[in-house]
Amino acid sequence: KELSSPYVLICRNYKGDVDMAEIDHFLPLLMTQEEEGLTCPIMSHGNVHFLWIKHTNLYLVATTNKNSNASLVYAFLYKVVEVFTEYFTELEEESIQDNFVVVYELLDELMDFGFPQTTDSKILQEYITQEGTKLEVAKTKVPTTVTNAVSWRSEGIKYKKNEVFIDVIESINLLVNANGSVMSSDIVGAVKLKTMLSGMPELRLGLNDRALFALTGRDKGKTVTMEDVKFHQCVRLSRFESDRTISFIPPDGESELMSYRINTHVKPLIWIESVIEKFSHSRVEIMVKGGKEFLMRASFGLPSVENDEMEGKPPITVNFEIPYFTVSGIQVRYMKIIEKSGYQALPWVRYITQSGDYQLRSNF
Repeated sequence: KELSSPYVLICRNYKGDVDMAEIDHFLPLLMTQEEEGLTCPIMSHGNVHFLWIKHTNLYLVATTNKNSNASLVYAFLYKVVEVFTEYFTELEEESIQDNFVVVYELLDELMDFGFPQTTDSKILQEYITQEGTKLEVAKTKVPTTVTNAVSWRSEGIKYKKNEVFIDVIESINLLVNANGSVMSSDIVGAVKLKTMLSGMPELRLGLNDRALFALTGRDKGKTVTMEDVKFHQCVRLSRFESDRTISFIPPDGESELMSYRINTHVKPLIWIESVIEKFSHSRVEIMVKGGKEFLMRASFGLPSVENDEMEGKPPITVNFEIPYFTVSGIQVRYMKIIEKSGYQALPWVRYITQSGDYQLRSNF
């Protein structure tokens, strides 16, 4: 649903229990809240609730008259954005208008009678194409993955060389005050896969998870404590909860297997010192020193400025990427690949540490 013009661009009524005219109340409610500076992600008109997100020039709005699971609704709305973006590259008013038929087909497959169904874009692309003439033919050949328990992977996948690439990527969020003390820090990590495996392989991933080592009585070497762990739907959660084993049948191609957060004190990997000197109303000199290796000195000639009011002191933001290293010490201990045909597969592992929200406040 798109209201930025404002008008409803496209809609789908899954259950028929909310009057379609109710959407006319959404934009006035939103404008009223924006004027008051109290914008809320959930708004109500009578007994109808609007749950909405904004993407580019579009508002995606879900309506309900029941006490629905808000987290589920928002997860679905963001999934719609993800799927449409993979189909149309850019999700905006023009891409919806140019692809009405495909959009309606996707809306019918993404949800049925108010319940999310097939939301994996790779599977959807097997039978919903962007060529209108092929669309009717493809509809008669719905992949078995849609009705299978393994809805995220098609059957009959074959590769000449079976490989799986594992990327462990950690982003450091860090805030250092002007006195050099770390005010806040944490690590946000993700394990990403690029799977090129034939058939329906069973994979088991082993990490140096502290909870696993404590459960098995092994507590040797470096371990990490992961919090806020989120898995791809392919991971067997019951197995993980019982014995911390990460067991799954992977999607084909690229996917994010899991994400996690590590709440720990992080020692700054990159240190920046800066000095700003004002020599006159028209010249400013900035010196930035990074560790013991780099020194940058810059002098700026500026138009004459007579305003001597205190200027803001924005923090220094640092962007970096360090390969072959994770600041938390997380390690892939093993990746077991089991497939009924018995083929041998090669797992490859790469570690990357990069900057997240990495800021150092200046003292000048």
